[in-house]
Amino acid sequence: MEKTCSACGQVFRPAFVFQIAVSPSGEKNHFCSLDCRKEMLGVEAFRAKRARRVAILNQKGGTGKTTTAVNLAAGLAERENEVLLIDTDAQGNVGFSLGVAGEKSLYHVLVDGTDPGEASVPVRKHLDVITSDSTLAAAEIWLARQATDVRSKMLTKRLNMIGVSRRYDYVIIDCGPSLNLLNQNALSYVDEVIIPVTCDYLALVGVKQVLRTIKDVERHLGHAVRVSAVLPTFYDGRTRLAREVLETLQGHFKHKCLEPVRLNTRLAEAPSHKKTIFEYAPVSHGAADYNRVVDWVLATSAATTETTRHSEPTAPAVA
Repeated sequence: MEKTCSACGQVFRPAFVFQIAVSPSGEKNHFCSLDCRKEMLGVEAFRAKRARRVAILNQKGGTGKTTTAVNLAAGLAERENEVLLIDTDAQGNVGFSLGVAGEKSLYHVLVDGTDPGEASVPVRKHLDVITSDSTLAAAEIWLARQATDVRSKMLTKRLNMIGVSRRYDYVIIDCGPSLNLLNQNALSYVDEVIIPVTCDYLALVGVKQVLRTIKDVERHLGHAVRVSAVLPTFYDGRTRLAREVLETLQGHFKHKCLEPVRLNTRLAEAPSHKKTIFEYAPVSHGAADYNRVVDWVLATSAATTETTRHSEPTAPAVA
């Protein structure tokens, strides 16, 4: 679609992220060249902030990925950060958890090229969500039919075209429990991964699979992704197994292993009320534990997303 340059008036077709700028009021400006952008907005405006992009991923089901994605995004938004939460799971649990179903979903963004701004739904102050539903299965088929060099980077292409990373402070992606093209697209877009891990024996197997997947993405897609944190979930300190798994994770991942999210009935109840844990039970253990996760994210310098990735640890040994 052709646009008119806001600086010089020339008609052109935008092809790069820098050619679109969104003001705090939501007004779009278009620029045919870097010189026009710098002339109108100044050099510092061109060096705009870049969102911290985080995927919540574990190929094992039932680890609390959606609970973590929803409450992390909501907690960041409550601290007055602009947050976009994207659901890449066809089950659509993010929308169910927050009581929202957008007229357009991630399917329309990927397949039809719909502006993510049109597909996103403002669900809370500072928090927008791009929901998913069963149509995402058709998007997976559509992606499989695309050329090999673009099928795993379509999400990046769609989000970068209109500068999503410059609209938000954080982009949180809730990934499904599988290794598919949708998760490959998510990993091709983000800079870091938080792995929720249940405190049981098979959880260690799940972590090993995630680390292998990340290395495959780096090798085959040429995109560096780091594991920024491992988050133990469903932790019951009364059981020896949970304590042993936590000790194993802490011993292997060191400072990357966050304090555990304790087993808490309120966390399981909140989605049925279409509320975050901070809305449903603000004084519960679940709210306190996820507030800690939010504190960690805010305390961790967003600038690390721009630095050279350190080598990742190998997976913990599983007997």
